[in-house]
Formats: sequence, C-alpha cells, structure tokens
Amino acid sequence: MVGTTLFLPVSAPGALFFVGDGHAGQGNGEVDITALETSLIGNLEFIVHKDMHLTVPRAETPTQYISMGLNEDLTLAAKQAVREMIDFLMKTKGMTKDDAYMLCSVAGDLNVTQVVDGTRGAHMLLPKSIFGKAK
Repeated sequence: MVGTTLFLPVSAPGALFFVGDGHAGQGNGEVDITALETSLIGNLEFIVHKDMHLTVPRAETPTQYISMGLNEDLTLAAKQAVREMIDFLMKTKGMTKDDAYMLCSVAGDLNVTQVVDGTRGAHMLLPKSIFGKAK
C-alpha cells in the first residue's frame, strides 16, 4: 500500500535487501503455496534507525500500526505479535504495560499471516484512529 513503512531488524553489518515473490492476490494465512504471482515495481527508500532494536518486522500504514510474530508454533507467533504491539505502545504512546495489553484486547485485530511452511506467522493490526486523527 502506498505510504506504508516496513521496519526490518538488521543484524549483519553491510546487510543487503532483496524484493521478490510478489503476490497480486493471496488470502490471509497463506494456507497453500498457491497465490497470484506478479512482478514488482516500486520506489523504495531505506532509512537506518539505529535506536530501534527490533527482533521481528513491524509496519505502519497510513491507517494502522502492525506488529508481527514468527515462530514454528502458531500460538507463540501470536503471543509475540501481541507482545510486540504492547512494546510499541509503551515506547511510542507512553502507555503502561497493563493499559497497552487491554487496548490490544479491545481494539487490536490479531490475524494469522501464514501457515504454509515451517514458520508460522501472526500479525496484530491496531487502527491509528483510536489515538485521534490518523496521520
């Protein structure tokens, strides 16, 4: 989506970036290897945030904050996505851990990202609108 920012953890000096496996259509959960493959064309800008110490990717769209969890166990992936959102809310919105956890429960949407291979994925979507006008 135009205007989306993807934050990736980088743990190797001089790391490179590769874009591939574009999908024009794929259901949430990626339950099979089948998707509508497409070419990718876009403009990418890379900014290094040395103050961010992520262990998994995080994203921000014009309307949502997105946290992610990855693990061989789907339950652990889901827990990681929730914990990552709680961490984000504590660091960026000044919320207490308990308040952030409660907000995730009442306003966050937890989704299965993928189950197609050995790594299971979950992501939590939190609408920016609950904090006032979306930027």
